[in-house]
Amino acid sequence: MLAFLPAPLIGLIASLLLGLNSLFWVPLLLLVALFKLVLPLHAVRLRLDPILIRIAEAWIGCNSAWMALTQNAVWDVQGIAGLDARGWYLVNCNHQTWADILVLQHLLTRRIPLLKFFLKEQLLWVPVMGLAWWALDFPFMRRHSEEVLSQHPELRAKDQDATRRACQRFALLPTSVVNFCEGTRFTSVKHQRQQSPYRYLLKPKAGGIALALNVMGDKFRAILDVTIVYPDGAPDFWAFLSGRMKRVRVRVQALPVPIDLAKADYAGDPAVREAFQKWIQSLWRDKDEQIARLLERSAR
Repeated sequence: MLAFLPAPLIGLIASLLLGLNSLFWVPLLLLVALFKLVLPLHAVRLRLDPILIRIAEAWIGCNSAWMALTQNAVWDVQGIAGLDARGWYLVNCNHQTWADILVLQHLLTRRIPLLKFFLKEQLLWVPVMGLAWWALDFPFMRRHSEEVLSQHPELRAKDQDATRRACQRFALLPTSVVNFCEGTRFTSVKHQRQQSPYRYLLKPKAGGIALALNVMGDKFRAILDVTIVYPDGAPDFWAFLSGRMKRVRVRVQALPVPIDLAKADYAGDPAVREAFQKWIQSLWRDKDEQIARLLERSAR
């Protein structure tokens, strides 16, 4: 609707609407979360968590509203029909830009339970948003390099315990657990540094998804394999706010949960870890080929 305006002005309007929307809903989130903090009882959590979720869904709905007002992108989406807002899902997605999160929320909110992301611990200190993520029980994880982990292997166990505790909380109410297997946003520099065998993806990491399946495998209705493609290049967050995302293609495929792997001992059995890695690598090869097809079709 406002796409006729200059891009910097659109970005300014979108930023203002995003900020006002957050400043309206986040205090409500914190007020409810405060009661949960003061009364840390299971019965209290079961009553207050649905209220927090409804507030978050309203917040996301308002974000979708300002996106419709300021964006003029063409959305090509397949695979989101027939999902269940009352079932648990594990969402597996490629990751290129912060805009991925708004795309996922816009398409999947109220079609499946509220998306919960594993966040880097530093994001807790992001003004306003960090408190909102804390109120919604988003788990904050410490990210350690392989070099640090090799010197301090006990840190890996702490990360695994934090993931397990988060998944145990997620099992209380229908939740969609989002996992970016690449562990970071795709860039050509990271792709080259990794010497990734995939054309459009970084190497996947199996640990996070393995732990989620190990703790909640019997809860998940399906694994939603989501592929996001920006035919004109992945926009950074300011480009997204400025309406420079002209096209986005999204494919969602519901995959069965590999129960045999979910029930196996990923942490303690090298054979299970190898099987998990082969499984996720197979998913990644299929995703890489799908991205190639979508980009080729967009170029015609």
